[in-house]
Amino acid sequence: MISTVWNTIKKGELAPVYLLVGEESYFIDETIKRLKKAMGPEEELEMTTFDLDEMPVDAVMDEADTIPFFSERKLIIAKNASFLKATEKGKEKIDHDVKRLETWLSNPSDFSVTVFIAPYEKLDERKKVTKMMKEHALLVQAETPKEQDLAVWIQGIVKAQGNSITQDAIELLMTMMVGANMLQLQMEIDKLTLYLGEGGEITSTLVEDLVAKTLEQDAFKMLNAYLANDSVGALSIYHDLLRQKQEPIMLVGLLASNVRTMSNVFYLLKKGYHPQQIAKNLKIHPYRVKLMVEQRNRPSEESLLRALYQLAEVDLQLKSTSGNRERFLELFLLRQL
Repeated sequence: MISTVWNTIKKGELAPVYLLVGEESYFIDETIKRLKKAMGPEEELEMTTFDLDEMPVDAVMDEADTIPFFSERKLIIAKNASFLKATEKGKEKIDHDVKRLETWLSNPSDFSVTVFIAPYEKLDERKKVTKMMKEHALLVQAETPKEQDLAVWIQGIVKAQGNSITQDAIELLMTMMVGANMLQLQMEIDKLTLYLGEGGEITSTLVEDLVAKTLEQDAFKMLNAYLANDSVGALSIYHDLLRQKQEPIMLVGLLASNVRTMSNVFYLLKKGYHPQQIAKNLKIHPYRVKLMVEQRNRPSEESLLRALYQLAEVDLQLKSTSGNRERFLELFLLRQL
């Protein structure tokens, strides 16, 4: 558990080597921030960062084995440890001496804290260096939490800032920020807190007013309005997006992508897959699956295929015609499924 690792860091019990694996940048940044804090004042901290897409891992080990000049321990950050994931032979950017690394991991320097960052979904477990890294380094899984855990995390962040948040606001925030990483989510929470001041309550109205809507979210809402035969609602969102200088051809692409995703979600649901399994199989955010599954008037497979076919026609019209191009998507949204 990442909270356990953070607690040991807070107590000053630091491991000589850390391995941060996963695509959730919030957990990576937060772990490094906590390590820096635990190792003393930032102005006194000796810290070196390496990009392993540009430098060999030898440079990391050489730096880790060099005694610090101004402090008891120093921090070394090694980003993009791509030698831990599966790569085609001959396609590696840098020639890393992994044999030396395997030996070094058995006896790392005690005056350095070395952090290897592997911002990938999975590592190549067949490689000896991966097994050695997992055996000797303290592993931190930087994965986006599940819906329930994310809600608890939001509540905890808000509480730590001296405020409270309603359940409706949490759900709306997750809906509006679906697909966003936790760093973006925290920035929105910080903005809400700054507006409220300490001791306030974040409500769904406040979230609706202050949190920036994403293009993907607007496209999803526009599609849902269209599928529910709410032409007025769909056109209202479309005209708002045109006022924001969004290109119709890009909006057609977003709508088609959402239709395909929705069709795949419903197909897997019919096959008996659980929403979490569907999210993993389709590599989309679990909350996005939840929104689709909980739709009151779920569109049929035939209507989704018809919509996809019509969007392909609109796409062709946009690419082959000049003039009033906004009209083609407008006419699509006016048609009843």
